[in-house]
Amino acid sequence: MQELEKRLEIGTRLTRDVLEPMKSAFVGKDEVIDLLGVCLAAGENLFILGPPGTAKTALVRELGRRLHGQVFDYLLTRFTEPNELFGPFDLRRLREGELVTNTEGMLPEAALVFLDELLNANSAILNSLLMVLNERIFRRGRETRHLPLLMVVAASNRLPEEDSLNALFDRFLMRVHCDNVADERLASVLDAGWRLDHHNGESATQLATDDIKCLQTAIKDIDVTTVRPAYLELVRRLRRAGIEVSDRRAVRLQRLVAASAVLCGRVTAHESDLWIVRHIWDTEEQQEVIAAIVQEAIPAAVEPSTTRVHPRAQVGDRPDSNELARDLDRLSEQFAAGDLSESMRSTLRDQLSLLAGRCQWIESSQQREFLDQKVAALWAQVGEA
Repeated sequence: MQELEKRLEIGTRLTRDVLEPMKSAFVGKDEVIDLLGVCLAAGENLFILGPPGTAKTALVRELGRRLHGQVFDYLLTRFTEPNELFGPFDLRRLREGELVTNTEGMLPEAALVFLDELLNANSAILNSLLMVLNERIFRRGRETRHLPLLMVVAASNRLPEEDSLNALFDRFLMRVHCDNVADERLASVLDAGWRLDHHNGESATQLATDDIKCLQTAIKDIDVTTVRPAYLELVRRLRRAGIEVSDRRAVRLQRLVAASAVLCGRVTAHESDLWIVRHIWDTEEQQEVIAAIVQEAIPAAVEPSTTRVHPRAQVGDRPDSNELARDLDRLSEQFAAGDLSESMRSTLRDQLSLLAGRCQWIESSQQREFLDQKVAALWAQVGEA
């Protein structure tokens, strides 16, 4: 039990030193960052769907900057060859009659891998990638290597259109959208982006890859039996709704349920941890159906104040109280900067009005009161009643 508690502490550090700073740096990307965190803790792969320019690459690179380990990222095209990912044959060994890959600085040596435009993958690298994604093994001829891989993240601006790519897409258990933020948050994006560009060279607290591996081993010790009846019913409801949930996927999803519990500092899974099932869609049309079914499975579970729940469990169509708090803090810093033109003050006041309206949709009275106090302090800051 004492050893498990030490592993849970690593989960706390992952949230505090990696995920929370990333949320502060990237406006409107809490959902993607939370999925990066839970997939990293579970050792599962994440697929990010979104148009160009929505910070998909920047998010993964920032995560890599906060992990003390090798990162490999590559933009796939239809003409990408295996050598570009896995490395060329070692010419010196080749002269001696041995086919050995020189993997220095390449995918087989990386702890975190990012494959941009994944669905451009061609048949030449498809089989090698499937084994890497599913078994964490690199095989080439007689050469077989077990990889130090913690997680693979892939991105694309489209979903698979060819049957040959479905097997590749299926290796990514979790899927998440990464879109442009709403217009009312654009000013916060500009401010955060400016800071990120100018502070990118600064050192960040790093988490060792050995710690992440230790955290991943804690997953098997989490008690998921408490949530299994609710989980079974959820899977059955999804299947009845026409959502394909294979036996293999249903089994592996339990690792993500356990990872959600770990990141909340719990040794027992809770019904609120079923939020991860929202992200198993295969098509965009499925997302709303799955979200509605999952939301019905967890609302009663998020009410007790005695149980620490993952922030994603409390987010449906309602605003995120943590995101609102960060946006209000950014506005406060801009107001405090002084020397603002009247047009700039007017813009900031408009943003504050929008944020104040969103705060009223927060269901928790305690969180809403906290946000209202921040709003009132900001109105006082700009001389408004």
